[in-house]
Amino acid sequence: MGPTLLLDLDGTLVDTVPDLTAALNRVMEARGLAPFAEAETARMVGDGVATLIARAFAARGGVPDATAVADYASDPALFTPRASRPFPGVVAALAGLAEAGWRLAVCTNKPEAAARSLLQQLGLLGFMAAVGGGDSFPARKPDPTHLLATLRAAGGATDRALMAGDHANDVAAARGAGVPAIFAAWGYGPPEMAEGAAAVAHDATEMARLARELMGA
Repeated sequence: MGPTLLLDLDGTLVDTVPDLTAALNRVMEARGLAPFAEAETARMVGDGVATLIARAFAARGGVPDATAVADYASDPALFTPRASRPFPGVVAALAGLAEAGWRLAVCTNKPEAAARSLLQQLGLLGFMAAVGGGDSFPARKPDPTHLLATLRAAGGATDRALMAGDHANDVAAARGAGVPAIFAAWGYGPPEMAEGAAAVAHDATEMARLARELMGA
């Protein structure tokens, strides 16, 4: 069995902050609240839709109304990328690993339907043996059972698996599951979120190289 690389989506494979910000601002502006800059949105992502919306409303001194989460989650920008693009080197890194016999899978707190749509339209879904979204299983990152369920869906095994992501949740889920983590330093998480990772990569090319080294493959 070849090794498996589990990958976060937002901030690791794809720079989605422009579209996430646009969707978030439509929710805020519809309620008469001030919009966010992209850098502000980047600091709030990584823990799923409901947490993002809660943080956004808290930053404006309020709490979400009953439809805020649903309004955001159904925004077309989350399903049809307008400004979102793969980070430099991502496509080549995935292609190289796949050619070398690696299994690849996405483990993200983004809802699965939105994740699959984004991956499909950006030409990345074909690389993936599985997509584990934030609503695919009973738990989501940092709970390691999210990572383990995604790994099982991809047909991988913990003794031949790695997790790569730009958030503390990715590192924590990997450690809880007993697999090494590669911190994606090009993403949205601050450097201190790398604590506990087996390695830090500064671009997708380095991520693929480190993955091979850690797995001896």
